[in-house]
Amino acid sequence: MVTTPAWTQGSGSNGSSLTLAGVNGSKSVQNPKPIAGKEVINRLSVVETGIYLPNTPLFGTDGIRGRVGDFLNAPLALQVGFWAGQVLKAQSGTTGPIILGQDSRNSSDMLAMALTAGLTSAGLEVWNLGLCPTPCVAYLTSVSEAIGGVMISASHNPPGDNGIKFFGSDGTKLPAAVQKLIEAGIRGQMDSGNGTGAWGHQYYRPELVADYAKALQLPLIYGNGTEELPLQGMRIVLDLAWGAAAMLAPEVFKALGAEIICLHDRPDGDRINVGCGSTHLDVLQSTVKAYNADMGFAFDGDADRVLGVDDRGRPIDGDYILYLWGHTLEQSGQLPDSTIVATVMSNLGFERAWEKLGGKLLRTPVGDQHVHAEMLRTGSMLGGEQSGHILCRHYGVTGDGVMTAIHLATVVRQQGGSLGQMVDESFQTYPQLLRNVRVEDRDRRMDWESCEPVQIAIDRATTAMGDQGRILVRASGTEPLIRVMVEAATAELANYWTDNLVRVVEQHLAA
Repeated sequence: MVTTPAWTQGSGSNGSSLTLAGVNGSKSVQNPKPIAGKEVINRLSVVETGIYLPNTPLFGTDGIRGRVGDFLNAPLALQVGFWAGQVLKAQSGTTGPIILGQDSRNSSDMLAMALTAGLTSAGLEVWNLGLCPTPCVAYLTSVSEAIGGVMISASHNPPGDNGIKFFGSDGTKLPAAVQKLIEAGIRGQMDSGNGTGAWGHQYYRPELVADYAKALQLPLIYGNGTEELPLQGMRIVLDLAWGAAAMLAPEVFKALGAEIICLHDRPDGDRINVGCGSTHLDVLQSTVKAYNADMGFAFDGDADRVLGVDDRGRPIDGDYILYLWGHTLEQSGQLPDSTIVATVMSNLGFERAWEKLGGKLLRTPVGDQHVHAEMLRTGSMLGGEQSGHILCRHYGVTGDGVMTAIHLATVVRQQGGSLGQMVDESFQTYPQLLRNVRVEDRDRRMDWESCEPVQIAIDRATTAMGDQGRILVRASGTEPLIRVMVEAATAELANYWTDNLVRVVEQHLAA
């Protein structure tokens, strides 16, 4: 049980035990409420601190993210913490704790201290978990009386980047409207109020990470109907990416009975995601084959996503994970209306194969928050992204790489065959190419749709391919990239139009 520390803080915590709620409990972020007051804030002013703020919104598809030392620094994190505290208090009407976690980046300690200073200056208690996966913060926030959670991570980005992402009291990512309130405060457009004179305290609570690990295991241990451990006899390779899951994931897999072989399995801020993890599968692929393993899993830096490798060393992306897990859930009556929610990036081969089974695939814009919103709107229980963000509302409240991996491994063992066989019997992908063009100018990158030559090139390619393919061009919300995706009936078509579009983007946006 998650309990509050024994001694109290200045903001009025009574030191009582917290009431646990289920993952699908009633806690939720209310509709945004404005913080009453003047147009000019009276403390922690962005004007006074001289923080650089870009013209584009601070919050992207996955929180605030950027290169540390540019606009993302300690003064900004202090402001973010203070204003997030003010807004979350206004939403909840109480002063419950904030749960904070971080990945292994060298800058994460610095940002954690600055955020904590801001949150405690807003009168809030902070429970610092230390190193942990992003879904750990989401889970612990959802089952306690915390009024919010915050994770310091840049996910799959390189070591020099970092990010800040918030969760509401129900463990889901903050709605855009609430993020806009926080940003309005940072930009000096709201009043912080007169202040109460009460200051919060920080508590170091790494022991709570074990509660999350147990929550991952329990549905599989008590739901398999046998005395055997659910992964007994399986040999599985894990690539921990020098990141947030380095300590936790191996213990979870071992507790479920698997024999594990670990790669990049220590927290290392200099090497997180470098040539490893979910964006670099080659080492995992060769290791699975070398050790004759049943499968392998690669996590990103904060373990909210995962990609797999089958027993033959072939990569298994989020589309295959959704298909295989979805088929199992559908057969057991746990997939309402046989519906899976995916994004515009999911392969046409996946969509058409799922429809052939009698299922329905709903598409959203890129970003797991869009997937989650559509799942709630439609009552769907499974959704995710091709990149490996998978959400299953039967077992969690947000994308969770470790949860996804142990459930997929369990599905394979229950079927009695191999992951490779299951993939062969699922679907064939359409040729799909994704190319990234680096565009350092943030304003130009975020406003790419106003570039007429790029729009003309997209229209020309779309018309030429007709129903034989599709095109998606978008600005990354997490990296300084324009992503160009072309999917076509043949590899030749995909290659031709990808090269054409990339040249236009490079000429008119990257130059």
